[in-house]
Amino acid sequence: MSCRPLQVAGRSELLERRLRRYHPRFQDAVRALAARHPRLAGLAASFPALLFALAVPRTRLDPARAIACVVDGAPLAQAAAPADLPLWLRKLPPEAFVRPIPRLPDGELFRRQIANHLPRSLKLAPCWLQLVAEAAELAHEPMAAWIAREFVREPRRVTTARVRLICLWAWFSSQPTTLGHDLIEKPWTPDMRIDAACSAAREWRTVVALHANLGRMPIADMWLRPGRMAGYEFMPLDSIATVVEEAKAMRNCLRTLGSSLAHNHSRLWSIRKDGERIATLRISRRYRDPLPNLIELQGPGNIEVSRELWWVARQWLHKHDLSQIDMRQFDWGTAPIDRESWPSLWRPYWLAKRRIPHWLPVAPSRTALELL
Repeated sequence: MSCRPLQVAGRSELLERRLRRYHPRFQDAVRALAARHPRLAGLAASFPALLFALAVPRTRLDPARAIACVVDGAPLAQAAAPADLPLWLRKLPPEAFVRPIPRLPDGELFRRQIANHLPRSLKLAPCWLQLVAEAAELAHEPMAAWIAREFVREPRRVTTARVRLICLWAWFSSQPTTLGHDLIEKPWTPDMRIDAACSAAREWRTVVALHANLGRMPIADMWLRPGRMAGYEFMPLDSIATVVEEAKAMRNCLRTLGSSLAHNHSRLWSIRKDGERIATLRISRRYRDPLPNLIELQGPGNIEVSRELWWVARQWLHKHDLSQIDMRQFDWGTAPIDRESWPSLWRPYWLAKRRIPHWLPVAPSRTALELL
């Protein structure tokens, strides 16, 4: 009895097991391509990603040339080139592919780095691959290698919702001649961990929002006048620079109030004595009262201030004719973004990426700003 039928049956069974590992949605396409030639079927073992990429090509990719290379017995590197598929994908299992494979980084340094950060979990492999592709597209290859490493380390902390902002901040971290870079307090570096990167990116977004809300010109109407009372000096925080300086000196969160200032809901003042910053004051409406009120008055690090200082602040407030102050407010979300600041912030990114993404439009958008 010949053992050849048994060998053929064994190979068919092995191929079937490999094909079953592809996502059910794409099984028919993968099987149809594998059935066209034994060498194409062999990719299920030697290069699962290439078989998938040829069966489920991404938009505007014609797989014919790569398929011909495989059928002709060309080396895998030669066959993968017309499919624009990096060879490091050979190490990924069929379970990693749940959508057409996007463009992926393939620099020499990246290839060396990515080998150390491949996903160990079949379940997490698709998310890992998508994050690597997005990081490369949104930022650059070093960011793609970094996100691959951080996802393998702590997959629960690396989510697609976080990646866009982190990548935008990381890209501007490497662009020293841009306004976006000037607003960064802590730039991205490859040795950062995910939590530190998220924190620094959020801080940058806060300053970006302040800049987009206030623009370059000082707030024209501070409601009240600078002045002195009982030895204390009341100074307006009417610009990006004064707000940022006060926030740093007083260790508080004033930088988060850009939207409140733009919507005419608040005004900020610095209280000083003998040139020293003593407290930060926020003026706003309280409940149904249409007149200005003392809403917050706090010292460095948000500590409570004395009863005396509250009384001084109230005396200063009531030196003004409060009935004449226009405190009409914008409805939340309706105050316009500064038209000069928006393109100044994002133009370098649009030009470098040669596109204007839908999430970062040309027209100033409060929605886009809030979704970063």
